[in-house]
Amino acid sequence: MNINIEKENGITLMKIEGRLDTTTAPELEKAINNEGDALKSLTLDFKGVDYISSAGLRVLLSAQKKMNVQGYMELIGVSEAVMDVFEMTGFADILVIK
Repeated sequence: MNINIEKENGITLMKIEGRLDTTTAPELEKAINNEGDALKSLTLDFKGVDYISSAGLRVLLSAQKKMNVQGYMELIGVSEAVMDVFEMTGFADILVIK
């Protein structure tokens, strides 16, 4: 998995490519946590994500809880396959997906 981080006008954009699973989920968690308490607006670009496991879902839930306190989080570019997982698990109701 690759994570490309861009910051502009107070928005942190993380472009994620590859599989978000047990092996790679800690990388995303670390990238989000490294942004610290100053993180106010987080956009996760899932255009390059073709698979997400329960470990990936756990990281997204943790990030959403953090951002509910600190600011705003949204996901963009979610593929149909990943969206199916979000819908089956109820995450489509928890996350802001555009």
